[in-house]
Amino acid sequence: MDKPTGPLAGIRVIDVTTVVLGPFATQVLGDMGADVIKIETTEGDYTRFIGPSRTEGMSAYFATLNRNKRSLALDLKKPAAIAALLKLIDTADVFVHNMRLGAAKRLGLDYESLAKRNPKLIYAAASGFREGSSMQEFPAYDDLIQGMSGTASLNAGPDGAPRYFPTVVVDKLTGSTLASMIGMALFHRERTGQGQAIHLPMMETILSFMLVEHLWNGVLGDPEKGLGYPRMLTPHRRPYQTKDGFISVIAVSDKQWKTLFEAMGVPVLATDPRFATLAGRSDNVDALYGTLTEGMRLRTTAEWLDILRPNDIPCGPANSLLDLFDDDYLRETNFFQKADHPVEGKVVMTAIPARFSETPPNVHRLWPTLGEHNREVLREAGYAETEIDDIVS
Repeated sequence: MDKPTGPLAGIRVIDVTTVVLGPFATQVLGDMGADVIKIETTEGDYTRFIGPSRTEGMSAYFATLNRNKRSLALDLKKPAAIAALLKLIDTADVFVHNMRLGAAKRLGLDYESLAKRNPKLIYAAASGFREGSSMQEFPAYDDLIQGMSGTASLNAGPDGAPRYFPTVVVDKLTGSTLASMIGMALFHRERTGQGQAIHLPMMETILSFMLVEHLWNGVLGDPEKGLGYPRMLTPHRRPYQTKDGFISVIAVSDKQWKTLFEAMGVPVLATDPRFATLAGRSDNVDALYGTLTEGMRLRTTAEWLDILRPNDIPCGPANSLLDLFDDDYLRETNFFQKADHPVEGKVVMTAIPARFSETPPNVHRLWPTLGEHNREVLREAGYAETEIDDIVS
C-alpha cells in the first residue's frame, strides 16, 4: 500500500453509503487522500455482486466505485456495532450517508445527534428529494429521477417515448457534486472551526445541471414559448458517418464553418444567409447539421482528421467502448492503468482525472474485500481483541 498524497491526506471519512451515488462521492475523497472507512452490512454493498468477477463479492462494478477505502462490516442491529460506529464517528472529519433521512434518524445517525458528539463534523447526506419536502422519505434511484426530472425525455427515441440515458448520470453527478460540497465545507471549517450539515437532493441536482441550456424561454418567464436548446435537440446532432466509420466534429465560428463547407465541396454555403452568421445558424440548425450528415460521408475518418485538426476544428473519432482501449490519446495519458490486486490478481482501473502540483492524488489502495479491515480499524479505535470479536462476530 502506498502512502496517501492528495490534498485531503489526514482527513478521516466514515462512509455509510451504498450502490453508486455515495460510493462515487467517497471514492473521490479517497482519491484525494482521505482515509475512507467504508461501513458495510455483513452481506456487503449491493454492487459487490454486479458484473464480472474472479472472486464472489469483488465484482467489476464494485471495483470502479470503491478503491482507496477500507472495509468494516458491521451488523447495525447489534448495539455493540452501533456503539463502535459512533466511536469511529467521534474521530472523524466527515460522515457521509445516502440513507433516507428518517432511517438515519432512527439509527441515531442524524446530524443533531452526531453534532453533539463531534461538533466539528462535516455531515453529508444525499437522497432523492429535498429535506423537509413532502417527498423527503420517498425511495429514489437514478432511473426514477431521470424520468421525473425530464432528463429521459431529452433522450427520446424515434417514437418520441422517453428513454433513460445508458449511464447512471444522476447518481454520478450527485456523487461528484456531493464530494465537492464536502470539500467546501472542510474549507469553511478550516477557517472557522465550524462543522455543518450538507443535504443534497438528486432531483434538484440533475435539474440544475440539465436546465443550464434547456430552461430557454423559461428564463424569461415564458416556458409556453418553448423549452430546450434547439442545437441540442436536432436529430442531426450526433457523430457523423464517414467512409469507414464515424466522426465527432463541431464548428462554432464563421471561420470554422467556412473551412468545413470548403472541405465538403460546398463553399457557397459560407455565404448562404441561413449559415453565414451565428444567429442564422442557430435559427437553421437542422439544415446546418444536415449538411454535415451528407458531407462527412465524402472521406474516411482519418482523412477528415488530417484536414480539420490543422484548421483548429474540434474533431475526433467516435469511439465504441472497446475502441477506448486502443485510443492513442488515452494510451499517451496512461488512463487505463494496470495493477496487481492481492485477491483478484491482474486488474485494470481508470486513472484519477485531476492533477495537483503540490499534493498529487494517488491510488493507494485497491478495492477491499468485505470486512477486510475490521480488526485494523477497530484496533485503531482502541478496542481489545475480545471486544472486536463481540462487535464483528
